[in-house]
Amino acid sequence: MSKIFLNILLLVFLLPGMTPAQVRVRVFADRKPSSASLSVIHGKFELDTYDGSPVPIGSGDPVILALYEGRVAVKLRNSVSFTVDSLTVRGLTGNDHFSLRINGSPGERRYYSGSLKCIADLRVMVFTNICDVEEYIAGVVRTEGGPGRRIEYLKSQALLVRTYLYRHSDRHMIDGYNLCDNTHCQAFNGVTSDSLILRAASETSDQVILSSDSTLIISAFHSNCGGETSTSDFVWLAGHSYLKKVIDPYCIKSPNAHWKKTIPLAEWESYLKRSGYAPSGVTARSYNFVQNTRHNEYRIGTFSIPFNTIRNDLNLKSSFFSVSHEGSSIVLRGRGYGHGVGLCQEGAMVMAARGFKSDEIIKFYYSDVIITDVKYAKPLKQETY
Repeated sequence: MSKIFLNILLLVFLLPGMTPAQVRVRVFADRKPSSASLSVIHGKFELDTYDGSPVPIGSGDPVILALYEGRVAVKLRNSVSFTVDSLTVRGLTGNDHFSLRINGSPGERRYYSGSLKCIADLRVMVFTNICDVEEYIAGVVRTEGGPGRRIEYLKSQALLVRTYLYRHSDRHMIDGYNLCDNTHCQAFNGVTSDSLILRAASETSDQVILSSDSTLIISAFHSNCGGETSTSDFVWLAGHSYLKKVIDPYCIKSPNAHWKKTIPLAEWESYLKRSGYAPSGVTARSYNFVQNTRHNEYRIGTFSIPFNTIRNDLNLKSSFFSVSHEGSSIVLRGRGYGHGVGLCQEGAMVMAARGFKSDEIIKFYYSDVIITDVKYAKPLKQETY
C-alpha cells in the first residue's frame, strides 16, 4: 500500500460531515503488551479475523488476547483458542463500548467506544481504537484538562484538542493510525461519561482554531506560565506569529505558579562543565542570574546555554527560573509548570471562573486567530515545529 493511498485512507476517517467521523488511535502506546483482556460493556460486537466468518461477542463475554509464536492467540468463552495475524473487535450499532486491560498491569483497565484492531508486531501487540471523533475529543479533554472544571474552560480545551487532531492527523500515517494515546500526541485514557465535558465537545463540534492565513495553529498548552507565556522560538526551532509572549495575571496565585529547587554548588558546576563551561577566574557569585521576564539563554560571561536545555537536563518544572548562589548551594527559584507556550491551563481556569467565554480565553493566549469550522482550514504544506 502506497504512503499516499494510506494517508488518504486515514484522513477519510476524519472528514467532518460524515456519519460518524472517526479517528484511529493507538492505545496503550507506551506499553509493550503481550496479553490483554477485553469485555463488552454496551452495544453489539463481532470478532472479525478476515476469514469471512465473524464471531458474535455477547455482553460481558471476555476476549483474551495474547502473543503466541509471533501471532495473536484468541480465546473466547466456550470456544477453543486459535491464532491469527490480526483481528478487529468491531462495534456494530454506533453506540458500542468495551473495556480493555493489559494483563499484569493493575489499574490499567480503560474504557473505549467503537472498535478495536489488534495486530502482532514483532514481540508486541498493537491495539488501535477506531472511535467517533467527538468521543475521542471528550476523552482527551478529560485526560488533559481534568474533571470538575467550568464549561468555558472545557470548551477552550476541546477547541485545542480538536485543532491538534486535525493538524496532526497524519502523524502516525506510516504506522497505520492517526495518533497515539500518550504525550507524544495527546493523552487519551479512553472515553468519559462526564456530562459537562461531553457538552463542551458537543457545543464546539467541528470548531477549530486557525491562524490569520487560515491554517490550523499549533494548539500548544501547558499547566502554568508563571505570569508570562513564552514565544515558540524559545522552545522549538520556529517562531509563529500567534504564539507571542502574553502577560498573564490570572495564573499567578495558582498551585503551580512558583517552585524552588536547591542544588549543591559542586553539582551545578559539574553540570555546567559538562555543558561546555570553563570556569576560569570566576567566583560562585558569577552564577547568579535574575529572570524577571523570560530569557532564552542563561549566561555567564561569554558562556551561554538555553534555559530550556537546563530544564530538560535537570527535569525542572519550567525554564522560567532565576539562579542564585547561597552558601554551598545554588538555588533555582522558578515560575510556572510546563514549556510556557500557548494556553496556560491554570490561567484559563481562572478566566472561566471570572466569566470569560471560551473564544475570549483562546484569543487571550493566541494572537490574531480565528475560531471556525474545520472545513475552512487550508491544508498544511508541512509540519513547522
